[in-house]
Amino acid sequence: MTEHKRDLTEDVSSGDAEEHSEASPELPKDVGEHFDQNKGSSSPSSTPRKIKFFSDPENAEENVSTLAPEDTGQPATNDLTMSESTVNQANQSPDLQDGVVSEDLETVSAAGKSPVPSPDSELHPAEGKKHDNKIREQMSVDKPMDQVDVGVSDTSSTSAQQPSAPGSHSKMASTSTSQDIVQDGEGSVRQEAVEEIRTSSAPARLRPDPAFCVPNLLASDPCSCAADDSMLETDASLVETAICDTVFEEKSYIKQNSLNLVWSFGINRDTPVHALHIDNRKLILYASSHTAVMNNFSITRQHLLQGHCSPLSCIAVSGNRRWVATADQSPESLVIVWDTFSGIPVQTLFDCHPEGGVGAMAMTQDAKYLATVGRGTVQRVSIWDWTSEAKGSLCSVDLSPAFSIQTFILFNPEDNTELLSNSKAEVVFYTWKDNQLEFASPILTDETFNKIVGLYSQSVFHLTPSQVLTATSVGNLVIWDTVNAPQIQLDAVKSHKKKALKLMNLQSDSITVVTVSDRYIVTCDVKGCIKFYDEQLCLLNWYSNFNLGPISSISFSSQPASKADEKTSFPSESTIDADQFVVRNFVVATVDAKVAHVTGDGCKLEMLLQEHGAALHAIACNPVQPFICMGSYCGLLKIWDYEKKEPICSRLFGTGNYIQCLTYNKAGSLLGVGLTDGCVHILDALSLNDELPEPFQYARDAITQITFSHDSKYLATVDSKTTVTVFLVKDKYWQYLGRQNAHFKPIRSLMFGTYLDSNQPRLLSLGEDRVLVEYNLADSTEDDLQILSSERIEQSAIPMCMTWYPPISKESFIITANNQYKLKLYNATTKMCRKTVLSPIYGSPVQKMEVLPFSNGKENKTGYLAYITDDKVGLQTLPLDGNPHKSCAVICHGRMVSNIACSNDGSYIFTAGGDDCTVHMWKVDLTAHEAVTALGGKELIPFYGLLEGGRDGELFKEMENYFYYSQLRYQRVSTMEPREISTHIPLQEIPFMMRALGFYPTEKEIEDMLNEVKFSKYVDTGMYVTDIDLGEFIKLYINHRPVFGITTSELHHTFDVLGYDNENGDKAIKLGELLQLLQSGGECMTGEEVAECLSTLLGLNPEGGSSELISFDATSASALLEEQLPQEITSELFINEILGFPQASTCVEDAAIPAAAPT
Repeated sequence: MTEHKRDLTEDVSSGDAEEHSEASPELPKDVGEHFDQNKGSSSPSSTPRKIKFFSDPENAEENVSTLAPEDTGQPATNDLTMSESTVNQANQSPDLQDGVVSEDLETVSAAGKSPVPSPDSELHPAEGKKHDNKIREQMSVDKPMDQVDVGVSDTSSTSAQQPSAPGSHSKMASTSTSQDIVQDGEGSVRQEAVEEIRTSSAPARLRPDPAFCVPNLLASDPCSCAADDSMLETDASLVETAICDTVFEEKSYIKQNSLNLVWSFGINRDTPVHALHIDNRKLILYASSHTAVMNNFSITRQHLLQGHCSPLSCIAVSGNRRWVATADQSPESLVIVWDTFSGIPVQTLFDCHPEGGVGAMAMTQDAKYLATVGRGTVQRVSIWDWTSEAKGSLCSVDLSPAFSIQTFILFNPEDNTELLSNSKAEVVFYTWKDNQLEFASPILTDETFNKIVGLYSQSVFHLTPSQVLTATSVGNLVIWDTVNAPQIQLDAVKSHKKKALKLMNLQSDSITVVTVSDRYIVTCDVKGCIKFYDEQLCLLNWYSNFNLGPISSISFSSQPASKADEKTSFPSESTIDADQFVVRNFVVATVDAKVAHVTGDGCKLEMLLQEHGAALHAIACNPVQPFICMGSYCGLLKIWDYEKKEPICSRLFGTGNYIQCLTYNKAGSLLGVGLTDGCVHILDALSLNDELPEPFQYARDAITQITFSHDSKYLATVDSKTTVTVFLVKDKYWQYLGRQNAHFKPIRSLMFGTYLDSNQPRLLSLGEDRVLVEYNLADSTEDDLQILSSERIEQSAIPMCMTWYPPISKESFIITANNQYKLKLYNATTKMCRKTVLSPIYGSPVQKMEVLPFSNGKENKTGYLAYITDDKVGLQTLPLDGNPHKSCAVICHGRMVSNIACSNDGSYIFTAGGDDCTVHMWKVDLTAHEAVTALGGKELIPFYGLLEGGRDGELFKEMENYFYYSQLRYQRVSTMEPREISTHIPLQEIPFMMRALGFYPTEKEIEDMLNEVKFSKYVDTGMYVTDIDLGEFIKLYINHRPVFGITTSELHHTFDVLGYDNENGDKAIKLGELLQLLQSGGECMTGEEVAECLSTLLGLNPEGGSSELISFDATSASALLEEQLPQEITSELFINEILGFPQASTCVEDAAIPAAAPT
């Protein structure tokens, strides 16, 4: 199939465009030249060369060949020029392979300005200079190359003066020579030389780059030339000595944290996927939540670039793929630059765009500069020299607030001083020089060419200098060019002033990606079609049979494609000659989280990733085998072998069947699946085939929780957030048992257990209504699920989750976590609260928790609890005692974590990120965890640190004083009998001690504290504990006191619920109603207690309240209260005047009564 070449300047809407098109330079062509192999030299330099142009270098005659630097095996560079003298002085090196001639890095321009160094030399100038000396030494000691005479026609024209930084690499003419040197049996040198001439307009993306490989070690394998053994000095950094495989060595995985991220499942669909291919390795880079993943599919290994706390918003790579920059949209707006060879971050830029974070980012081909676009209300575009130690950006400019969000930015590969960005409605062009950044956004409407333009997707710099291509949502390609090109060429600063030259309709489908690779212009669309055009936008080839879906990004390998010959099987071009279509290997990613690798030679498609393209909440680990099952809202159910990192099987449910929850039975043979439409599937755990003829559907709303009993006879689900449904196996068939709506608020946890005296299953649910419900499974009949007990376990806190306490004690417990940062143990039989401890405090309360399975059958005295908060995963040592050093946590997902699962042996913890569509796998290192715990100290040392001032603070001294005063009080202050001084106080003194220290517990909390101490040794000794020493009292005080004091926001919320709006719009309560509520609601107060408290708060009682030995007389206090208090109590009056909160405080922390501060 052929297509007539189109003139880019036809059908222009204005005369200016026609005039400009006549003056526009020709499109760049690959240049070929005949080389005399017998003489080994070209024509004399005094005679001008005759240059022949070919549309395709591979189509030239046999003796005329044009090779790009990639075809010679040379690495790509943007900052090297080579003169005739440089080549003639070069000596042959035994390390040279394929006849590649090394080039002198210290070649400078005629103006005497040295090229801008690569990031390596910028960071380590001393090492770079020493390395250049070694290059010259190596080039001078080996066999001379006087048999090879290479001539250059016009040295001055190819060694033009370089512009000043930062654009010193731009538009540079270069001459490179490739020599094929082969030794015959007699030791003489036979040369097969092919010379390549580059015109000054040749794209810099095709030039060799020294940052990728060390020039004196140029070889056919780039990996072998990334580092020189002679450079491996004892003081050399890991970045200097790293080669491309260093990052995947086993020692790079050595980590000594309690939880170590070792694998990431899933991909951020909004960020592009980059090919980091090196020597046929299938190595790609992509974002997974807040982590960048280097995934080497050749050896099934990942290296995770961890440094961000928020989801990655963009990734940029250098031309040689060694340097990578990652950015996020957090308030810190971090940008981190990484060395992909070593996996080490080499630079971090803080607060790049504090308002909104980084929305788009680009890196120059030579990796020296970064461009970022902020996501704030006023978008700021900034240029950064990350190789410099100077703080702040080189230059920046604020875009018009009328501009829509810029989602794409790109540097000109040929000129670092030019860049562009685009949104769906605008394309903005920039130029910068002398730290001044200027921009222009030409206007293009449907009336400009009388055609529908569509929404912009991406833009790219054309192979023709000064031209830019922009793809649109209706299949158009906008061609932009510089206004008044002849004059602009003299003033590069004005090159950002462009206008739409032509609007070409390439297809009817939306174009999502446009880029340039070698001599091709590449487009991708919403149907998964990939098309390749030449410089004149004539279609050369396309891939339409991959069935990938809408494509979001495409990335070509940095390694050049092999030359076409009789051994290669590239597809044919759609031209009359039908030559082989030579294209590099590339990686393509889709919007539904698929990543495929395409091999150009043979057109082979290999699916690398097929991940979840929608929110992923459902995960479950097989209790017998090393499998993890994941389900998402795209209907994909997939099982992985997490040890081998291989997918086992998958199943795709129909459209609209969103998977919400999963569970395995204890034997690992069945898999329960709950969908958002209320369906319940029971599947075979290996084949994922249905065990039921039809799925159960007794609910209309989503199934939020699902669980099997230990004997796999029962299956329970939660739907509508408040209803429990139970199914059972009868005669080998699953049947419906019944439903029960036992809660009036969402159910947080549902779990099966067993009775202590039998092996019969028991079912419990815990809801946000603070009620723990147990169901009577034994007496329940069809359509009649009965309740065995229902008990309220919390007063004010909201339960978040529960699980069974591991068998590390003689007593059976249920452990719960609430939103007030407390972990509580309840007796599994009596439901009595037996212990309250401080839970891990890492920004938010514990949301879910699971006990790590024991890896052996031995009796264990220590267990471990895995938990998640809003965005963190942590590990807690059991038994619980409130020691903060026994817990740890790390950020596991950028925004939120929705679920947690533990492997069958307790070695790994898995977390699901919900909307980020990822699952992270964490390796548990108990040795490191215990080491950190030991560093916190033993016995009371960790608890002293939780007291204000520590062991030497005022609070501890007051505790000691109150402790001894309690002994005096208990033995009566006025007694004349000899006193018995001991280290303990009786239990009945605990409430007085707590109140003296500023903690005013409720009656229920007092009961829980007394029961905790009283029954602490009953299981072991059968005796009640009647007293407590100072050390145990400190633990009791720290674990039971509120983590945060009472805040004004809580009191305002109380008035919002109980009060009304008065004439001034303030929340208020009638005085009589307030007194009635205090005496009748909650834990009721007597009239005398209310009068005493209010008169004391108002300062009406000169004694500060009643004496411990004298009762309070409330008769006079009632009259005083009626005089002092108005009939309408507003929230501000109650908070500021009665309770005494600071009036000027606006911060929640400032307007709070510290829980530990004595009053």
